[in-house]
Amino acid sequence: MTADETQAPDPADETAGDAASDDDPEIELDAVYDAIDAVGRPHLTATELSRKTDLTPDEAREALETLAAEGDIQRQDVADIDSVWYPADLAEVTDRERVVLFPDRREIVVEHPHQFTRAQLSQFARLQDTNRSGGYVYELREEDIWAAPHESLDDLLATMRDVLGERSPHLEEWVTSQWERARKFRLYTHEDGYVVLEAENDDLMGNVARQKLDDDHLRAPISDSESWVNADATAAVKRTLYEAGYPVRDDRELETGDALEMELRLRLRDYQADWVERFTDQGSGVFVGPPGSGKTVAAMGAMAAIGGETLILVPSRELATQWRDELVRHTTLTDDDIGEYHGGTKEIKPVTVATYRTAGMDRHRKLFDQRKWGLIVYDEVHHVPSPIHRRSADLQTKHRLGLTATPTRESDDEEEIFTLVGPPIGTDWGKLFDEGYVAEPEVEIRLVPWGSDTERSEYATTSGHGRRQAAAGNTGKIEEIQYTLEQHPAAKALVFVEYLDQGEAISEAIDVPFISGEMPHARREKLFDEFRRSERDTLLVSRVGDEGIDLPDAELAIVASGLGGSRRQGAQRAGRTMRPAGDARMVVLATRGTTEEDFVRRQMRHLASKGIRVNETESEVVETPVDGE
Repeated sequence: MTADETQAPDPADETAGDAASDDDPEIELDAVYDAIDAVGRPHLTATELSRKTDLTPDEAREALETLAAEGDIQRQDVADIDSVWYPADLAEVTDRERVVLFPDRREIVVEHPHQFTRAQLSQFARLQDTNRSGGYVYELREEDIWAAPHESLDDLLATMRDVLGERSPHLEEWVTSQWERARKFRLYTHEDGYVVLEAENDDLMGNVARQKLDDDHLRAPISDSESWVNADATAAVKRTLYEAGYPVRDDRELETGDALEMELRLRLRDYQADWVERFTDQGSGVFVGPPGSGKTVAAMGAMAAIGGETLILVPSRELATQWRDELVRHTTLTDDDIGEYHGGTKEIKPVTVATYRTAGMDRHRKLFDQRKWGLIVYDEVHHVPSPIHRRSADLQTKHRLGLTATPTRESDDEEEIFTLVGPPIGTDWGKLFDEGYVAEPEVEIRLVPWGSDTERSEYATTSGHGRRQAAAGNTGKIEEIQYTLEQHPAAKALVFVEYLDQGEAISEAIDVPFISGEMPHARREKLFDEFRRSERDTLLVSRVGDEGIDLPDAELAIVASGLGGSRRQGAQRAGRTMRPAGDARMVVLATRGTTEEDFVRRQMRHLASKGIRVNETESEVVETPVDGE
C-alpha cells in the first residue's frame, strides 16, 4: 500500500483502539496512595490528585475513572463537590507505612513501620514512644550519631535518606556536624611510650580540654594542640570530654602481654566472623545482638584473633561458671588455663573470669592492674556506667570488648558504654530472624482485671511505689498465668516476678518452685539444671533470672511483674525465648486501668525498636465477680 492509499483507522479496529489509548492519562495506584498520604485522610478528589501530581484536573479524573474500572479504587458522589475517590481496600491506606520527618525537632514519626524500617532507624535514632494505633516516635540525639555503626558519614547519610525517602539539608547539616564533632579529640601513644591527648586545633585544646581537665588528668602541655596524659586517668579523660560533648577516639598502642594460644572448636557464622573482623580492625567495640545470636561465641573468636591474655568481667558467680564451661567446651583451652576470681574462688590465670564487684575492690585491684591484659571482655556491658562497675573501665588493656543485647539504661547514660569500652558492632535483628539464627518472639501485652474489689480499693488509696506494687501483685494475674500455661501445655515456660510476696503466692497456686536471691546457690543451680535437662517444664523466677543464666530451651515467658518501665529488663526476659529452634512467645501481664499499663508498654519499647511486633490484648479469662458485685 502506498502513502496515498493510507486509510484512517477504523474506530472498530482493536489495534487502532489500543494505539489511541496510549494518549490517555494514566497513573499508578501507588501514586494515588502517596497523594492520599499527602492529603491526610483515606480519600481524595480529582482536584486534590491533580495538585499532588503533574496531571490536570480533567486528566486526574480520567485516570481515577480508569483505576475504578479496574477495581482498584471506588467512587462516591457527594453533593456540591467533586466526587470522592478511595481505595477498594482501605487497609492499604490505613495500615500503610508512613514516615514523617520533623527536622527542627529532630523527630521522625512512623506509622505502621516495617521491620526493616525499624531496624534501619535503630542505627541512628532512639525510639521515644509508641501508641496502640501503630505509631512510632523516634528522636535523633547527639550520642546516637556519635555511636552510629557506620564506617563513613556517606554511609550514615545514605541509610537516613533510604528511611526518610528524601534529603533534609537542615537535618543532614546537623548530623554532619555531630559526626565531625566525634572526631575532634584522640588519645595516642607517643614514641617515647607515654599517652598523648591530641585536639583537632589549638582552640579546642585550650578552651575545652584544658578547661575541663585538671592536673590529675593532664600532666603537662606538649604543644598548643597536644597534652601529656596521666595514663591512670585515661577513662576519666574520655568520660569528662564526652560529657562536654566531645567523644574521644582511643588510638593508644597498649601492650598485649603474654601470648595466649587458643583456637575455636566450631565455625563462626558469617555475621559473627564479620563482628570479629570489625573488632580487630577497630581494636575495641561492643557486640550488640539479640539473645541467642551467639555473642559469647563471637567473643571467643575475638579472643583467638587477639591472642593475648584475657580478663572476662561478669555480673555474677553463675555467669563466671558458665563462661568457664563454655570456654572448655568450645575452645582448645583447658581447666588449667582458666581461673575464676570472685567470692567463691580467687585464681588469676592466662584467662581469668572475675565479677565486676570483686575486680573493682581496692584490695584486689592491684592484682588485675599488674597483669598486662591483651583483652578485657565486659559481659552484660550495660552495667559499666553504674558506680560499682565503672572502675573496671580504668583497668589497662590493649583491647576492650563489650557484650550486650540491650545497651539501654533507664538513667539514659548508655552512651557511656561506648565511651568507656568502644563503638557498637552488630547486625540487623530482622536479618537474623529472617535467616533463622534467632527466633523472633511473639510479644503480647495482656491487660488483666483486678482479682478483688479490695485490691482495687487499696490501689486507689496508695501512691508512688506502693501503687505500683499493688498493681503488680494483682491476684487476678494468677488465674491468667494458669490459663496461659494450660494454653501451651508442651512449652517450657519461665514465669517472672519482681516481688517476693507475689512469687510465693504464685508458687503455691501453680505448684512450681520459686527461684529468688534468697534461695541457696546450690539449690538454684539444681533447679536450673533440671530445667535445662527438661526434667522440669516450668520455673518461677525473680530478678535473678533476668541475665547471666543460660536457659536455652525456654519457649514461653510470662511476666507477672517487672522493674517499672525498664526496657532492658523487658528485652532480657523476652530473650529467654529467642533461640534458633522452636516457638518463641512472651506474654506480659498488666493490671487494666493502672499505671502498670504504661510501664509495660515502655518495657517493650526496645523490642519494638528492633522490628519485633508487640500486640496488646484484653484478658481472655472470664472475669469473676469481685467483692460486692
